[in-house]
Amino acid sequence: MLTVAVLISGTGSNLRALLDAAADPEYPAQIVVVGADREAEGFAHAEEYGIPAFMVPWAQFGSREEWGAELGRQLAVWRPDLVVLSGLMRLLPAPLVDEWSPRIINTHPAYLPEFPGAHGVRDALAADVEQTGASVIIVDNGVDSGPILAQERVPVLPGDDEHSLHDRIKPVERRLLIDVVRRIANGELDLEAAASAGAVAASTAADGDASRSPAS
Repeated sequence: MLTVAVLISGTGSNLRALLDAAADPEYPAQIVVVGADREAEGFAHAEEYGIPAFMVPWAQFGSREEWGAELGRQLAVWRPDLVVLSGLMRLLPAPLVDEWSPRIINTHPAYLPEFPGAHGVRDALAADVEQTGASVIIVDNGVDSGPILAQERVPVLPGDDEHSLHDRIKPVERRLLIDVVRRIANGELDLEAAASAGAVAASTAADGDASRSPAS
């Protein structure tokens, strides 16, 4: 059974989807702890399911590194096989990412590498594209730049605003996340291999860019 820690900042809608999925005895993963960087509404989901929870308040620490060190200590207590970011609105510091990589995954409301960052839905609308999407990635030290584990296109419909488009993306995100966690638990998806493949792809792209650059 794959053990999972989920980190949230707000309502924890992806957390709820994972908890509902894990309630099925045939689902091969279980949520063992929920953590947050503040008092989050999503703690109610953990309480409903009897899942332990902890909080590492961002405001109580002098730096991202100090906050991340305490977050790492809390995670170490539970020793999860996988850490899922479910709307955590903080960038994890590099030492924490390096310690847990590639066992940290996140969802993003865009078809990466399109529209990374905190406003993926808004940016897609501003770009006037016909489709965007949802992605599940391994977290690295960039901004939504880690290896892609799963993604799916979502059309942008006439008259869409940020709210309506995001409402259609969210169910896709949840479905992809539930399936990715299941595949990891069943051994169908190797995070180490995915991370290595992503690093090779990034290196190849960087070499290609360098070869097209004018000589200095």
